[in-house]
Amino acid sequence: MIVKVFFHDKCFDGACSASLFTRFYRERIRRNVEFQYQGLVHRAGALFNLDDFSGDENVIVDFKYLASDKLTWWFDHHQSAFLTEEDAEHFERQQSNKKFFDPDFKSCTKFLATVAQDRFGFKTAPVAEMIEWADIVDGASYKSAEVAVGMKDPAMRITMALEANQDPTFILRLMDLLAYRPLDEIVALPFVAEQIPPLLERHTQSIEIIRKHSECVDQTVFFDVTGYDLEGYSKFIPYYLYPESVYSVGLSKSSFRVKVSVGTNPWTDAVNLVNLAKICERYGGGGHARVGAISFPPGEFARATDAAEEIVSELRAHARKHYSK
Repeated sequence: MIVKVFFHDKCFDGACSASLFTRFYRERIRRNVEFQYQGLVHRAGALFNLDDFSGDENVIVDFKYLASDKLTWWFDHHQSAFLTEEDAEHFERQQSNKKFFDPDFKSCTKFLATVAQDRFGFKTAPVAEMIEWADIVDGASYKSAEVAVGMKDPAMRITMALEANQDPTFILRLMDLLAYRPLDEIVALPFVAEQIPPLLERHTQSIEIIRKHSECVDQTVFFDVTGYDLEGYSKFIPYYLYPESVYSVGLSKSSFRVKVSVGTNPWTDAVNLVNLAKICERYGGGGHARVGAISFPPGEFARATDAAEEIVSELRAHARKHYSK
C-alpha cells in the first residue's frame, strides 16, 4: 500500500507536518505501508496535477484544499485554504474524519498534532520539540528580529537549508528524521551541516542586498530584489533593518514565478492591522491575516510590479491614517 504525502515545499512547517503525519499514520493508522512525498509550491495557474495523486491514500498537509475524491487526508491552517467557494463547500459536504481545517493555529504541525492526539490518541510528547519550533518558525514567534535573523538555533538553520534547497533528495532524507530525531542532531548530520556555511554567507549578503534596495515610508517597507537570485531570503530582514516598520512588501523572482510577499512586523505594537490574506486574495494569492503572498507567471513581471505598488500604496495610506503621530 502506498501513502502519498503532498506538503508545502521549501517550508519548515510543511516538512515537519509531512514528517509528523508519517509518524502518526504509522503509530495510529497502519504500519506496513510505503510513503512517498511530493512538494507543492504556490504558483500562478493550476496548483495540482490530478495524475500525481496516485497513492492508495493521498494526503495534503500545510497546503490548499483539493476538491477531489482522490484526496484522503487533509490538514491546513491557512486562512486562504480554499481556491474557490465551491472548494469550501466541497470540504463542508465531506463531513470527513480525515480532513481538517483551523486557521486559528500558527502552524500546521501544531494543528495536526492536536487533531492526532485528540481524535486518534497519538502521543505528542516524543515530538514536542519539533512541534514547538514549527509553531515558532511559522508563527514568527521569535523574541526579537535580531534572534530571527541571527540563524543560531538548529530549527532556523534547517529552515534556511529547506528554503534554499534545490536537491529533491534532501527533503526526502529529512522526512525520516524530523519527527524522530532531536533538531540539534539533525543539523549536525553531514548532509545538512555542509550546507550551513555557504547559506550563512548568502544570508549575510541578502541582508545587505535588501538594505540597498529597500525604503521605509509611512512605516511600510518596500523592497525589489528581482535583480538578484534571492529565492528563500529571510522574511524577517525588513523588520531587522527597519524596527519602526509595521508592514513590508517585497518583490522577487525565480525561474517559475514573480512573487509579491506581504508581511506584518511580528514585533510591532500597532493595532488596527490590515488583514493581508484578504489583500492577497484580490490578486489570486493568499496566506494568513499577518502574512501573505501572490505568485505571478514569470512573464507577468509588469502585473506583479503593479500589484506590489498598489499594495504598498494601500498599506502606507492605512499607516498614515492609523499610526501617524
